[in-house]
Amino acid sequence: MYSDEMLTCVDCGRQFAFTAGEQQFYEQKGFQNKPNRCPDCRSARKAMRAQNGGGGMGGGERGARPREMFQATCSNCGNVAEVPFNPRGDKPVFCRDCFASRPSYR
Repeated sequence: MYSDEMLTCVDCGRQFAFTAGEQQFYEQKGFQNKPNRCPDCRSARKAMRAQNGGGGMGGGERGARPREMFQATCSNCGNVAEVPFNPRGDKPVFCRDCFASRPSYR
C-alpha cells in the first residue's frame, strides 16, 4: 500500500525520502500533508524554535521585549485596569477580574 516517495525540501532544495513507514505513521496520526522539509532542515528548525523560547505556530520572538501595557478605567467596576492595547475610548475596557467573569462567546 505504501512505497517510498522522493520529496523536495522547501528550505534547502535537496531531495529526501518520505519512506513507507513514515507515510504509515502520518496516516495513523491523521496528518493530511506530506513533510515539506528534509530531516536535517526539520531538526535545524526545531532547534531554532527551542533556542528562541517557544514552539507553536505563527512564530514571532516571544520574550524579545516586554509587552507594553496601558492603564484605563474598568467600564464595569471603575478600578484601574492594565491592558495590552491603547484604549481609544470608543469601546468598553475591563479589568482582569471583570473580563474573566464575563460569559464566553467562543
